[in-house]
Amino acid sequence: MTTTSFDPYALLAQSRLGVLATIKADGRPQLSPVLPFYDREANAILISTRDGLAKTANLRRDPRASLEVTGPDGRSWATAEGVATLTGPGTDPDGPEAEALVDYYRRAAGEHPDWAEYRAAMVADRRVLLTIPVDHVYGTHL
Repeated sequence: MTTTSFDPYALLAQSRLGVLATIKADGRPQLSPVLPFYDREANAILISTRDGLAKTANLRRDPRASLEVTGPDGRSWATAEGVATLTGPGTDPDGPEAEALVDYYRRAAGEHPDWAEYRAAMVADRRVLLTIPVDHVYGTHL
């Protein structure tokens, strides 16, 4: 039997679908499917979401968050924990809130074909950038 080393940070970096856990006002977890991007250099998870959703309301009240991702084999998983910050929503397509979402998009997906359209959509959709600096990570590969 061979033993392989499992790197939960590598799984965070390759996963594009996860479950974000925030804390409801009554203390129970709120679970939300999200499309995370793990920035290795910053050791932070970035998620674009909308203002007014349960996860953003929960994080404004209690910024503790956990993100769980599962590998394609369904047998490996990683959970990252941290204290989230929210940037936005912005009202100016050229403002700092929209610029933070442009930076996120560039790191997660590359160049957009129409940045003016993207910026306008981020303002119209009341998009928020959720940043979770990773304080603790754990996981396994079965």
